[in-house]
Amino acid sequence: MFVFVCAGCGAELTAPLSQVVLPVHAHQKYGNGIQLPVLMESGTFAVDSEPWGPPWRPWEEIHPDEAAARGVYAPVYALSDGAPGAIVVAPGDARGTVLIPENRGGGYCCGLDGADGPNVACVECALPVASRIDDCSLWQAIWLAPNAVRRLPVDGADAAPLSWAELMAEGKGTPPFEPIVTWGSRMGAGHWSNHLWTWSPQWEAAAGRALAHLLAASEGRPVIVPDGLVGEVFQRALDAMLPAGPQARRAVLAGPGRSAPGGDADIVLVPSHPQTGEVWAPADPAAYPVPLPFEVWLWLAFPEPDLPVPASGGLPDGVLRDDFDPPAPRPRHLFRADPEAFRNTLVRLPTVRSPWLREILDNLTPHMRAGFF
Repeated sequence: MFVFVCAGCGAELTAPLSQVVLPVHAHQKYGNGIQLPVLMESGTFAVDSEPWGPPWRPWEEIHPDEAAARGVYAPVYALSDGAPGAIVVAPGDARGTVLIPENRGGGYCCGLDGADGPNVACVECALPVASRIDDCSLWQAIWLAPNAVRRLPVDGADAAPLSWAELMAEGKGTPPFEPIVTWGSRMGAGHWSNHLWTWSPQWEAAAGRALAHLLAASEGRPVIVPDGLVGEVFQRALDAMLPAGPQARRAVLAGPGRSAPGGDADIVLVPSHPQTGEVWAPADPAAYPVPLPFEVWLWLAFPEPDLPVPASGGLPDGVLRDDFDPPAPRPRHLFRADPEAFRNTLVRLPTVRSPWLREILDNLTPHMRAGFF
């Protein structure tokens, strides 16, 4: 475990934290006026290895060789020239910080978005150290500036990452749909309405990344995924973007506690370890591994039954009401993958240089209008 301290004066800026993988949805912008929850679980931090945030440089100013050296193989709107290695923590885990009054409102709608750079300073020395993000449609977080903080180990707090077996025993899946609150609205106990339920933003981001890998793994041929929830998430978009015909490639779920059925899969949808980022290695090394966040993969591989929603308050684990509430409502619209997660992944796959895949990337708008994104 680690604490982060101010690079200027050494004051502690966080509680002790353990490192996890940067969530796929870390930079997601979801909907319009939506109140998203906190990005990171309390007690954890993640590091973004790529630059993010101002200053931004438009694609026209970037030579293709420079972009390729940064792992970007197709045009994007702009690339960040900020320092790589930003650290994200839950706002409740910050210590000894204060908002910078003159930089609180730049670019905001309902809250703070960090568009003008750091808006949080160290209480002790006033050094700008972080950006507080809590605007509508953005995940709430504190992003520590990598050049303004230092990481110090906490004595006697080392712990090995969980094994796959331990993850399977202790981990919890992320449900595919959930109630979403608009900014300023109040959703009281027992007032769950159908129009508030939508596909999980985390699932949409995870599917956007996975869909880019599925297309790269397709080699321009049709891809068939399993029926059920996996098909609901991926098959419509795959059918729209890939040609019909014979010689389809088969994708299956595989991972801890679940071997690939048949042993002849071309593509495997596998979990990535939430602490280390390690991608589950398929038994067949020839199969293309498509990574999914562990919590999303777990629900796909071992779906839980529809659970009734408590009318008020909370209930102990494993205790369900059966006298009032129906199962949680399903969304009214078909699943849509997150377009930015899709783009940001696809431009970083060297196979995007293939003409057929580049054409999909350059003509994404019709697929968005059709509701695949």
